Amino acid sequence: MVELGRINKLTVLTINPDGVALGQAEADRAEDIYLPPNEIPNDCKVGDEIEAFIYLDSKNNRVATTKKVDAQVGEVAFLKVVEVNNVGAFLDWGLPKDLLVPFNQQRTKLLLGKSYLVYVYLDERTNRLAASTKLNKFISNSAHTYKKNQAVELAIWEKTDLGYSTVINNKHWGLLYYGDVRKQLTTGQRLNGYIKNVRNDGKINLSLQPVGHANIDPLAAKIQKQLEENNGFIPLSDKSPPELIFKHFGVSKKAFKMSVGSLFKKRLITISPEGISLVSKS
Repeated sequence: MVELGRINKLTVLTINPDGVALGQAEADRAEDIYLPPNEIPNDCKVGDEIEAFIYLDSKNNRVATTKKVDAQVGEVAFLKVVEVNNVGAFLDWGLPKDLLVPFNQQRTKLLLGKSYLVYVYLDERTNRLAASTKLNKFISNSAHTYKKNQAVELAIWEKTDLGYSTVINNKHWGLLYYGDVRKQLTTGQRLNGYIKNVRNDGKINLSLQPVGHANIDPLAAKIQKQLEENNGFIPLSDKSPPELIFKHFGVSKKAFKMSVGSLFKKRLITISPEGISLVSKS
């Protein structure tokens, strides 16, 4: 079954001046979906498979595009309002037909020219694609199976008293504590992150780098390499400000101290108030 609002792998059924007719099988001919002539791949022939995003045009006909779309159904995206009328707000998401945020899906009134983090969904009642800023209706705090140090994709939503409320893998809520972040983050910003821990109540704490010992070896190697490239000395130590450490290595002071300690125990470096030095091999 062809999924509206998502990228589908479809078969070229016919080629004509109006475009390419796509479907999943000859039996679907009554539901052909057309790819416009200007998007037909070179050397395209009947039987080829094409990955295309499926959406509804202004006449509510299903059409295909191979152009990059900013979000699919089931994903969050940071999109700009390009029109507001008596139906709702419309967002630019990379297609000729803008994406509607109905008034009843607006957490606060959306303003022309502003960008918002939204969730893209398929309205089952109307079978139309739409978006919502009421993320709590779609993003969950439960039913997850994340493990500590699991790599995840993050999208920043908003600031709270403790940190940044963050969407994990387009599905779940997590929290990035201010103490684990060394620079200001903004709504809609996308980052690679890690599961710091899953609390007993199921809530998830996040980190922007691997947690604990999982971060020691790669970081220690990075520190050692930078020492070798800087004549055996780096003007950083366990007394250095966290901001300076983050600027050099993109990690927390705690992670830096653990890696420096690992190198020191292996007698690869010496530590002084001025910084760390490679131990001479001579």
